[in-house]
Amino acid sequence: MRFPHRIPSTTMIRFDIRCQLDYQVDGQSELMFNIQPAHTLQQAVDSESIAWTGVNDVASFSDPGLGNRMLKTSVASGLVRVDYNARVSIAHHVAHPRDIEEVPVGSLAPEILPYLLPTRYCESDQLSAFAQSQFGHLPRGYSRVQAVCDWVHGHVRFAPGASDSWTSATGTLRSGAGVCRDFAHLTIALLRALNIPARFVAGYDYGADPALGPTDFHAYVEAFLRDRWYIFDASRICPRKGLVRIGTGYDAADVAFATIYGPTRFLGMKLDIEPFDLRGRALAVTDDPGVAISTASLADMLPVVTNALVLRTMAA
Repeated sequence: MRFPHRIPSTTMIRFDIRCQLDYQVDGQSELMFNIQPAHTLQQAVDSESIAWTGVNDVASFSDPGLGNRMLKTSVASGLVRVDYNARVSIAHHVAHPRDIEEVPVGSLAPEILPYLLPTRYCESDQLSAFAQSQFGHLPRGYSRVQAVCDWVHGHVRFAPGASDSWTSATGTLRSGAGVCRDFAHLTIALLRALNIPARFVAGYDYGADPALGPTDFHAYVEAFLRDRWYIFDASRICPRKGLVRIGTGYDAADVAFATIYGPTRFLGMKLDIEPFDLRGRALAVTDDPGVAISTASLADMLPVVTNALVLRTMAA
């Protein structure tokens, strides 16, 4: 692989996001939403507003374990619409893959260690022998993580409807088909089986092929290497710089965009995301496979103190 002689250490992109969700509530229901972009050291929510239809009271809180931003409401019946708008600025840390090594388990910070463990959707313990046979002989570092992603991309077919909410990494390995969350789960399970910390990220994405359908939420992977979480996406649906973090977790169970308790039907959604440079000019976002990209360091796992940002809420 050839590398540029010099790459910038950081790049900045601003995204304008709109998310509209529609539901029909047919009886007393509790609705929780995880649609607000995360506040991190490298991702700033510059402004945001939300309009509700069919809702009276909304509570906002942060997940105490993972820090994901949540919205919760109770509805007796009727049409519910959530209309969320945000402007988000992201600083991308860019590095040479050849300079990024794996971290021995004994040298990992305590906050990182849980991301080595098997979870409901990422059964890394069941894939240990397979992962070692396929990737155990490869040189350790960024290139080995990329080799796992390349393998998943080559052996899993993107096929909406080929999986469901019960499908896990082992199921995806058997079927060889799935959507972005399935690509992510299998990648994470294989990395953890190699003692490489990996986590699941849900976000908005810019740059997906329109042939894949309307804009949707996206799932991707971060692997902890050297001293940062680096972005990997075996689905290759969009450029890595086109991703906006909503939530982070051990697998998809931690970052569902909506969790519903009660007789409620999902009617549909509309998502729009547009990138701009810092002067507000429209930007073309592309991917460069010759560089490593990160938007999170170990410091991001500690509580982040942000300027007070008021979420403007309107109910109708």
